[in-house]
Amino acid sequence: MSTHSNRICRIDIDDSALPPPTPEMEQDRRVAVFDLLEDNSLSLPGREDQPAPEGPYALALAIRDKRLVFDIATESGDRIAEFHLSLGPFRQTVKDYFQICASYFDAVKRLPPAQIEAIDMARRGIHNEGARTLQERLEGKATVDIDTARRLFTLICALLQE
Repeated sequence: MSTHSNRICRIDIDDSALPPPTPEMEQDRRVAVFDLLEDNSLSLPGREDQPAPEGPYALALAIRDKRLVFDIATESGDRIAEFHLSLGPFRQTVKDYFQICASYFDAVKRLPPAQIEAIDMARRGIHNEGARTLQERLEGKATVDIDTARRLFTLICALLQE
């Protein structure tokens, strides 16, 4: 199977039960979706003597019954996998991420570049932590590279906004 097929070609986010995002969150989400569709890596394992399903994949993300749901289909819409992840391992990282993002957006308006850069480095560190948690939680279900995990973590944050 070519690397080109191990990718997400479409992403849908079910945020129908959420309050409207802030402009900053909406911008983060737009950028994450754009970047994700431009460059990503997702592969699914084979199951019970069945080969791995061929991509590219359409991914739908949602929160259902207090669980993060990955619903994966073929490009033509045939469902091939669905898995539910506990939100518990993500909660603290998402909370920390929102707090540091608020500090960052505030800093951009009033602090010198050196202080903004320090806050941005902390923000990226928390983002990386969330991406690593996602990779761990997906183990055995799907494989994503770190950049794909980072972009997906941004979208998970959008689903977990308070």
